[in-house]
Amino acid sequence: MNKLELLRHLEGLPHGRRTIVAIAGPPGSGKSTLATRAKEHLNLGASGRAEILPMDGFHFDDRLLDKMGRLARKGAPDTFDVDGLCWTLRRLSEERLKSVAIPVFDRDLEIARAGARIIEESTEIVIAEGNYLLCTDAPWAKLHNFFDLTVMIEVPEHELRRRLRNRWVSYGLDNGEIQRHLDDNDLPNGRFVSARSKRADIIYRQGSNSDTADKSG
Repeated sequence: MNKLELLRHLEGLPHGRRTIVAIAGPPGSGKSTLATRAKEHLNLGASGRAEILPMDGFHFDDRLLDKMGRLARKGAPDTFDVDGLCWTLRRLSEERLKSVAIPVFDRDLEIARAGARIIEESTEIVIAEGNYLLCTDAPWAKLHNFFDLTVMIEVPEHELRRRLRNRWVSYGLDNGEIQRHLDDNDLPNGRFVSARSKRADIIYRQGSNSDTADKSG
């Protein structure tokens, strides 16, 4: 199953009911890109059929992380409002005849903006994307009941390092800052995702030369 086949699989999800798809993977694996591509593909045939719920919108505020002593590890599993994400997923799952406002992370301001996007009651497919959506540790594991289909993106660590380095270079960081981000935060978080996530329905493998997707089980 290549990327196009994966998108067609999502396109074949049932109409007339709300389906929540989880796309998980380590930092730098391309979750946001795949979610955006899937949304665009699904909306070609039926405008507004799909919308994205980004996990990043549930980042704790920097001031709170500073008080917690966790600002340097922003992006680690304990730096997110998992209960808030759980409640939003519950509303999207159970209150399917209502529009739901969701927060969106503003990367320019490094802050989550509350109520920044609306998922309309007519939205059939909600694509949740984020590192820890399939994590089996508490409190993340309580999210799993809300997912109708799960996708895990797998990327070799050397490729993740290359992509993440390029990302931090684009932000103007010097080499020392980049190394700290990679070795003290990004890559440890990625190893956590790989080691502590449940097996997804679809495994989407990416590399520098080819992409493949397989159904689990």
